[in-house]
Formats: sequence, structure tokens, C-alpha cells
Amino acid sequence: MIRDARHDCVFFPNEFQHYAYLPREMGESVEDWQTRCIYNSCVWYYQHCYATVPVIMVTEKEDVIRRYSNETEGVYVLSFKNYLETFWPDLKGARELYESVRQTLYERESDSRESNGKEYQEHLPLEVLEAGIKSGRYKQGVLSVNKHRSQLEAFVRLQGLAGKNTDLQSDVLIHGTKARNRAIHGDVVAVEILPKSDWRGRIGALCENEADERAVDTQSEVMMTGRVVGVLQRNWRDYVVTFPSKEETQTQGKNAQKVLVTPWDYRIPKIRISTQQAETLQDYRVVVRIDSWESHSLYPNGHFVRALGRIGDLEAEIAAILVENSISTNPFSEAQLAEMPTNTPENPWQVSLEECNRRDLRETHLVFSIDPKGCEDVDDTLSIRTLKSGHLELGVHIADVTHFVKPNSYTDIEAKARATTYYLADRRFDMLPHILSADLCSLLGGVDRYAVSVMWELDSTTYEIRRVWYGRTIIRSSYKLSYEVAQQLLDGDLEPLSTEAELQPLIQDSVQRDRLLWAIRKLTEVAQAVRSRRDMHGALELEGVEIRVQLGEGHSIDDLVPKQPLQVHETIAECMIMANHWVAKKIWESFPQQALLRLHPPPRQEFFKELKECAHAKEFSIDTRTNKTLADSLDKAIDPSDPLVNRLLRAMATQAMSNAQYFSTGSYTEDEFCHYGLALDKYTHFTSPIRRYADIIVHRLLLAAISNGTKEHLLGNKDLEELCRHINNRNRVRCLLHYMLTFCTV
Repeated sequence: MIRDARHDCVFFPNEFQHYAYLPREMGESVEDWQTRCIYNSCVWYYQHCYATVPVIMVTEKEDVIRRYSNETEGVYVLSFKNYLETFWPDLKGARELYESVRQTLYERESDSRESNGKEYQEHLPLEVLEAGIKSGRYKQGVLSVNKHRSQLEAFVRLQGLAGKNTDLQSDVLIHGTKARNRAIHGDVVAVEILPKSDWRGRIGALCENEADERAVDTQSEVMMTGRVVGVLQRNWRDYVVTFPSKEETQTQGKNAQKVLVTPWDYRIPKIRISTQQAETLQDYRVVVRIDSWESHSLYPNGHFVRALGRIGDLEAEIAAILVENSISTNPFSEAQLAEMPTNTPENPWQVSLEECNRRDLRETHLVFSIDPKGCEDVDDTLSIRTLKSGHLELGVHIADVTHFVKPNSYTDIEAKARATTYYLADRRFDMLPHILSADLCSLLGGVDRYAVSVMWELDSTTYEIRRVWYGRTIIRSSYKLSYEVAQQLLDGDLEPLSTEAELQPLIQDSVQRDRLLWAIRKLTEVAQAVRSRRDMHGALELEGVEIRVQLGEGHSIDDLVPKQPLQVHETIAECMIMANHWVAKKIWESFPQQALLRLHPPPRQEFFKELKECAHAKEFSIDTRTNKTLADSLDKAIDPSDPLVNRLLRAMATQAMSNAQYFSTGSYTEDEFCHYGLALDKYTHFTSPIRRYADIIVHRLLLAAISNGTKEHLLGNKDLEELCRHINNRNRVRCLLHYMLTFCTV
């Protein structure tokens, strides 16, 4: 928490500060000594600030408040309630939250005193758990609850060194809530493996009663089973809940202020909270937090945070989805915005001509972008030209976000927490402040911008790569084209020259017009050659469903039919893949133990079962031994009378794929680096730093690799692996959110 600058916390080790330290007196309790030391530190800090800044010591201990209330050293000793009333009288929500937490803690202590028995076993101490994991007695992993059978079935995905997940077959089944021992979905837990005689099988179907469950259980394959003996890391978050009806509230106990609320996420147990607003909130989506879960309690204790809105209200439901997926919708703070460059009409931001180590491409290269219509955050631009030697030079130029976002700055810490930009059908939540994402970092047409470029010298006929250059550049994009406009120009349709304001000057300037048309055609030729080489190694062309939403009157879904990608779209994608591949090679060569790459593991063969059966029904044979044999089989599985068959098979192959993920190279062997779908030995994400934090890390790695500058800000393998887990999680949420909120908004 202290390392996260968003919390504005500072750690002050008063035991090692000469003026703040106080020795412990004979017979003085540790608690009294620590309280006296804290008060003395407050006094020292007040004097250190020349008595100009009020210092408040907040405590809930009445005896401490009485003891120091008459002191005159300029330090306020207040309860949190009095602190709010004195200094923040308008924060009604904070006072309500305080009362909720205070009541919860009071009742938890009362329940603990009154309880005669334990519902769960006590968790083992942390030092015992760590020693047991090291010796192999206990296993460490993340608890994942089956949302369809949340009361009965959960799994722990075991983790090895650096938190690397092991094979799926090593998942440990946790059967029942008793064996789960108060661990909640997402917690990092320590598990004890039960004797083989107690192992059970995974429940393969939804059963109506216990008899059905036993029948299914005997038929399923027995798997390793265990029980949770301790929690290493609580991953509690905000939970969206609903309140019970008035009748249910009356049956929950003698104290009507205690309410069992039901989380929206079925994997989370009911939560006991104390509130005086139970009746008024029965029709609302409400946010709560968990405070504790004692061994004598069937349910965790929590407190009310805020109401999101009435159930069924569009904005309330969207807010609930955002909260459930931990999406930050807060505006950027003043501290973060203070780090932004000045850019006003009176004082516009400009590139610095004194900026060192940058190659100026503004006059020598025709740079342009091709993006979806309406795109604001233009991460990437392209260039291609003929060199004096007759060879071609292909350039991919990416927004230099790292010039503005320094390591460990407020903006960097916030971007790391968000990890990605989240796009909804009618809104977006940016990873970076708008001044960067839509302006200074966006490679818009006709303005000077900083970029990080990769440029290849290619043979003019075979397009083989002769050499590659990486570096920081200054560019000026000449044109910002949409996919549709670029496709028209590629097809020889010059109508956009008269309909697009940006292109209208080309009607009179034939030289520039021919230069742009040549560049688009040549880019496509190069991309096709690069794609052909990947195809030879087994690159997969899979099929997905593209969801298009037309917002406006009626809010209707425009199209759910799978679309073939535009030829220009394929060209741009191939250029970006090429850049990502070469940057991956460069950063791994320079930092083999701490490079951030992206792998796509081969899918498990059993996942292809439905694909093979469906293909066999149409008398096709699908060979799934390698990506090459799979690609060749799909190319041959064509029914001339029904073209949808091939697209269906490709869609089923897509469903069988494993998820791609970011990783630190120090945690994997080189033979695990490969990207199965793209048929590349090394791959990363470099081309979208405006909307992906992984790309920012890759930019820093690349710039450190090509310069002699400091490398102190680079992450070590352990920290990088932890960051990769966070980014992978946020990326999964982004994908889920896109489809969920597309339909929710519609």
C-alpha cells in the first residue's frame, strides 16, 4: 500500500529516528509504549514543520484520547468520528461508512465472546505455512470456485516458482465449504493434499439432488483432492450485492440491523453486514466490502460502502458490472494531471528540437496511419520508401508514451493499476489521461509527434530483411486514413479524394497522390509476403464473430454475421505482428531473464474433440498434431456447396485454443516462448502503448536495450512475473467486459 503513490502514504520508522525515538520504560506494556512513541513522533513532526501544519493522531482508544487531550504540543488526538466532524464536516458518506465499519467490528467482537464453538478450523500461522510449502507438505495456489456449484466445488491451480501455473492436471479439488475453510474465490491459499482414499471426482453435470450428485461423482475420474489450511494472500475486493426481502430479513435473527446480503457473483458466499438501511436498499444494487471471517462464523463479516442505483436501471447495472470487474472509473487525480505537459491555445505543446538521440523523419518519410473510423488514440503509423540502393525501407512508428510517462510517477502507477483501456459500446475508460491518449501521444495527421520506430531494410523483390533499426524518432503523419478509405484507394477507387476533406488537396497534387497510392499498394505486397512466410510455419487463420453495434434511435444490433477482415486491415495487422516479433527478439537478446513477452501455448488435444467430430460428419479429417497440420487441414476442409462449413470449423478451432498470456522470460524455458497461433518463436506487444501497459514496459525494455542509459527502472523477474499476472487478469476482464456491456448497453 505504501508503494502505491495513489494512497499518499509515507512510512516513518520512528524507532530509528534520533529525535522521535523513546526508550521503553520499566513495566510499560508494549501497547502503551507504542502509543507514547507515536504521539512523540507527531510532536516532533509538528515542530519539524515549524508549527505551521496541524498534525492529527487518530485513534479509537478512549483512554489514549483522554490521556493526551490536554497536551499543548500542537497535536490533535481525535477519534476518527471527531476527526471527520472537525476537519471534514461535509463528508456525509465517509461518516456513514465509518459508522458501518465501527458497528461491524463491535458486533464481531461481541459474537466472538458469545460463541462457544467453531464452524471452521483455525488457519495455520504464516511461518508454518511458508515452511510447509518449502518442504512440500503444503501446496500453494489460487482458489477458483465453480460458479455453477459454488457450495460444493472449488479448485486450486497449483503454482511453482515465481507463481508460474503448472499443468491443468495438477489442479487440486476442494470439495465443500468446510474444506475451503473460509477461503474466498481469488485468494492465494495453502492446501494440504488428502490421502488418496479421500480423493473425489469432479462433478460433470448440474444435479438436482444429492443422489444424482453421488451417481455422477462415481462416474467421473478421481482427481487430487485437498483442503485449505491457510490463506497466504486475501484478494478481497468490492462486491456488488442485493439485500433480502423484508420477509427474509425478519427471519435472519433477533438483531434486525444484521443482514445477510447475497453477492452478484455466485462464487462469493453471503456476507453479513450491519446497517440501518436494509429496508430502503432492498431494490438497489449495493457495494460492500469484507472485513473478516472468523472461525466461529458461518459467513464473512463486511460493511456497506455505497448504493449504485435501482435494480434494472441501465446505469446501475453497468456500474455493477464495472465494480464486479474492478474497473476504475474515477477521474485522474490532480497529482497525475500535474505531471502532464502544458498544452493550451495560448501555450501549445511542441516537440523539442533539442531532444537528443532522435531521428527526424518529418521531411524524409511519408508517414500515415490506417485505423478504424472514429479512432482517437492513434498508436501506430507506417511508412515505406525506396532507398538509394534500390532496397525498400519499411517503418512502423509507435507513439512514444514513455517520454511522457516516467517510471514510478503518479501517472505510471495509475496506468499500471488500470493495465488497459476499457472500451464499451458508448463510452471508454482510458488507461492514460485524455491529454495523452487523444492528443500528445496520439499520432494524428499534420502534427509533430514523438515516436519509437522499427525500420527494416528489405530486398526490393523478395522482401527478405537485410537489416533492422530501432530508435526514437520525430514524425509528422501526413494522413489519418480509415480502413474503408484505404481499401477504396487500394482497389483503385479514387472517390475518397473528393469526399474526404483531408485528401482533397491530392486532386491537384498528382505527385503526392501517386506517392500515397504506391505506398498503400507496396505495403500490401510486403505484408502478403511476410504472411506467406508465417503460413509456411503453420500460422492459423481462425474465425471469430465480430459484434457490431449501432447506437442511436432504437439501440439495435446492426450485425452478428461473421465478417471477413478487410485486405487493408490484414496488411496493417501483419506490419504490427512483424514489429512485435522483432522487438521481442531484441529485448530478449538484451534481457534474457527479465523481458516481457507474450506466449500462446499449444491447445490440449482433448479440446479438439468436437472439432474433429463435426469435421468427420462432413467427411473431412482434421490433423491437430501441430499448428502447421491444423492450418493445412482447415485449408482443405472446404465444401463448395456450403462455404459456411469452413468458417464454422475455423470458429470451433478458435474455441479450442488456449489463452495467450504475458510472461517474464526468467520464469520459462526458451522452448516455451512460442506463439502457437502466429507461428512465431518469440512475440510481444509493442504497438499499442496508449491503451496497454504491457507495451509501455516493452518500450522501456527496448529503449534500455538500444541505449547506454540507466536500467535501474527495469523490473526483475519476480516483480515482472507478478505484473504479468495482473495484466493478464485485467486483459481477461477487458475481453469479458466488451461483450457483456455491448449487449447490456443495447
